[in-house]
Amino acid sequence: MGVPDAYRGETVKAYIVVKEGETLTEQEVIEFCNAHLARYKVPRLVEFRSELPKTAVGKVLRRLLREEELKKLGGEKS
Repeated sequence: MGVPDAYRGETVKAYIVVKEGETLTEQEVIEFCNAHLARYKVPRLVEFRSELPKTAVGKVLRRLLREEELKKLGGEKS
């Protein structure tokens, strides 16, 4: 997902929910993406979460994730 970035304007960030009992590192995610995605699609940032915000029908609420990123940067909602 694209998130605000002070240098680039926007950068790719992966939000990962790891299944219970499984382990995964940021480096493993980036290596996998490097092998399977175009370079511009490879995330520069990786965040592990226990769950993702979802709608009542189960779609990921990307808007809320973006708003969280703006709050982290001290920015305003656009």
